[in-house]
Amino acid sequence: MYSDNNKISESLQKKEVGDWYSYEAIDKLKCQYNMIIGERSNGKTYGALKKIIENYVSRGEKGAYIRRYKEDYRGKRGDALFESIEKDGLINELTDGLYDGVKYQSGRWYLSKFDEKTQKKIIGDDPFCYGFAISDMEHDKSTSYPDVTIIVFDEFLTRGFYLQNEFVLFMNTLSTIIRHRNNVTIYMLGNTVNKFAPYFVEMGLKHVGSMEKGQIDVYTYGSSKLRVAVEYCASPKKEGKKSDIYFAFDNPSLQLITGGAWEIDLYPHCPVDYERRNIEFCFFIKFNESLLQGEVVVVDNNSFIYIHRKSTPIKDPDEDLIFSMEWDPRPNYVRGIDKSDLKCVQIIRKYFRYDKVFYQDNEVGEEVRNFLQESKRA
Repeated sequence: MYSDNNKISESLQKKEVGDWYSYEAIDKLKCQYNMIIGERSNGKTYGALKKIIENYVSRGEKGAYIRRYKEDYRGKRGDALFESIEKDGLINELTDGLYDGVKYQSGRWYLSKFDEKTQKKIIGDDPFCYGFAISDMEHDKSTSYPDVTIIVFDEFLTRGFYLQNEFVLFMNTLSTIIRHRNNVTIYMLGNTVNKFAPYFVEMGLKHVGSMEKGQIDVYTYGSSKLRVAVEYCASPKKEGKKSDIYFAFDNPSLQLITGGAWEIDLYPHCPVDYERRNIEFCFFIKFNESLLQGEVVVVDNNSFIYIHRKSTPIKDPDEDLIFSMEWDPRPNYVRGIDKSDLKCVQIIRKYFRYDKVFYQDNEVGEEVRNFLQESKRA
């Protein structure tokens, strides 16, 4: 169930925006899940990692840092993860000089002190943060993490491929860390790179795409005490970031970098006007909560597919060709354009292969792109 708290949204839109993202507003809601979506380099990750260190120093409680793949935090990336916090002198300040840095070692992060004699970092006895990859969770199921109370899933949105059953893998990762406790707070951090990510559907977050910057929505789920807060970050101040000067080209795709707009590619729109008699064949795409209609069109010497939103139900769901990720035994249901030998599907496949597909608008193009990606990996 979705709970739209107008007072929360209104107060956040009016609050003063600083140079970097602040967790103050979303933390006041005390939700188990906190999904924070915004432009790149606005301080989301910095703030979450800072919370892990502060929590460890003040309470002795630890953090978990989750990525999709282990390579995302191993080696040099692991060494550099807390580098900005280290350079800001925050660790030295919080520990009263006992530590001044962070050392990554074997999937764990330790507070460290630089030794002038050896010119090396000397680590503390216990790690304050553990690294997890949801693609590699089979190896971590037997380990216990009773001291972890803050979980950060970084870069959870991608324009690339999601793992097969990724949401279930993410839940398994959380189960391994949390076990039977209820004192854990989860932060999911993402750039505005994919408006149609599977996480939104899996978690019942139906209004993410229509949120305004600075708004926080809270979702509740029946009689359960589960609460999910979703924030679409406001942009840092009206004048933007100093670095915006380097991305001021007249290219709408750069709005993701400079303004936190959703990244949406530019797709070709309908090239010619046509009438119903020009439609040779219709098919449908059911993806997430959307229903799209595709039409094979022939006008004079032009032949193409045009895909648009469909606002009415499918008239003949037992006969019409329907592309859907759902498992359905009916022969007219197909899970992807590469997953059927039906002659009509082969024809549709050729239109896609030769770039003869046009869209109602860019968002429809994005939905089709996401469906094609999901169907290929399924």
